Amino acid sequence: MKSLIRRSRSHVILVLCMLSLSGLCTGEADSGDDGAPMDKTEQAALYSAIQGFVGNLWNGSDLYPDPCGWTPIQGVSCDIFDGLWYVTSLSIGPIHENSLICAPIVEFRQDLFELKHLRSLSFFSCFISPHQHPIALPTTDWSKLAGNLESLEFRSNPGSIGQIPTCFGNLINLQSLVLLENGLTGEIPENIGHLTSLKRLVLAGNWFTGRIPDSFGRLNELLILDLNRNLLSGPLPLTIEGLTSLLKLDLSNNQLEGQLPNGIGYLKNLTLLDLRNNKFSGGLTKSLQEMYSLEEMVLSTNSIGGDLKSIEWDKLQNLVILDLSNLGLVGEIPDSFGQLKRLRFLGLSDNKLTGSLSPKLASLPCVGALYVGGNNLTGELKFSQEFYRKMGRRFGAWSNPNLCYPGGLVSTSHAPYGVKPCQQELRSHSD
Repeated sequence: MKSLIRRSRSHVILVLCMLSLSGLCTGEADSGDDGAPMDKTEQAALYSAIQGFVGNLWNGSDLYPDPCGWTPIQGVSCDIFDGLWYVTSLSIGPIHENSLICAPIVEFRQDLFELKHLRSLSFFSCFISPHQHPIALPTTDWSKLAGNLESLEFRSNPGSIGQIPTCFGNLINLQSLVLLENGLTGEIPENIGHLTSLKRLVLAGNWFTGRIPDSFGRLNELLILDLNRNLLSGPLPLTIEGLTSLLKLDLSNNQLEGQLPNGIGYLKNLTLLDLRNNKFSGGLTKSLQEMYSLEEMVLSTNSIGGDLKSIEWDKLQNLVILDLSNLGLVGEIPDSFGQLKRLRFLGLSDNKLTGSLSPKLASLPCVGALYVGGNNLTGELKFSQEFYRKMGRRFGAWSNPNLCYPGGLVSTSHAPYGVKPCQQELRSHSD
């Protein structure tokens, strides 16, 4: 009886398999996307484009006969249009274990620009030899991708040289343009300001020169603007006030100069403002106090100057990091700093500040680092022992010759860095 049941089950399974195979042969089972073919022209263009970057020894048709189906290529994504598979995303470089790795000598083939459904294109650590095998970005054909391309990224490609192709300004659907840590040079094209759909513009870590284009003021949907570590010069464009959606503005480590424009106060959604290591001057514009959303303000190492009390700091209640070191600031440290309840880092080193250090700073519940070295602060520090223990070496007040701490109350292990005890000061005078 058991033998009969086993034979019956085997017969049923065999019939089901035959029906399944029959359906596949006639196309009846091909009701989902998995059975859709890939456009042959698209497939050939994909193989050729990839081969230009990874080398002629790479044979896509042998390795990945169905690149959008059962033999997918790492870094390639597809979607169906009119019943056929087309490439929508292409990523070249060692991002994942099985990623496509570039050959020493690479080639931008025309086939890349035939992938007209491409929404995302990225190259990571692909062009790495600026001396032996430099490669310039193509200056034409990018417009062929304008209909769909939303993200274009070149990251960590020091062998990528030359200027930004002006035809990048025709990629009107771009939402993200990232040219990070490459070997690109020249001025930033004015027509980048035509990309009004941009949410992210990162041009950091290159060798760009000249001014920030006035046209950037049209990018009113921009959330991130990062131009740090370049050779940009000149003043900030007044049109910067148009970037009202901006959350992050990083212009650090350039050669920018002039006064901070009053219009910067219109950037009320900004959470990070980093202008360190430039040549700004002309004092702290009062409009900075209107940037209520700021969590990080880093202005250090500029020639800004002016009175620290010219700003009502207590209006910036969201500040977590405030670095005003090496700005040439004068005046006293305002008590209003003591009202910044979220502040974790306060840097005021290497200025020309005078007066005493307010004990109200100890009331900051989150502060973990306080640096006021290199000023002309005077008097006895009047903080609690608990504050000194909490801060340790992160309370730095070196190079303030007339500043001291109460040595009888504070042990040397908890003393603020670079400050001498007051008793020692008194003894030296009596001698």
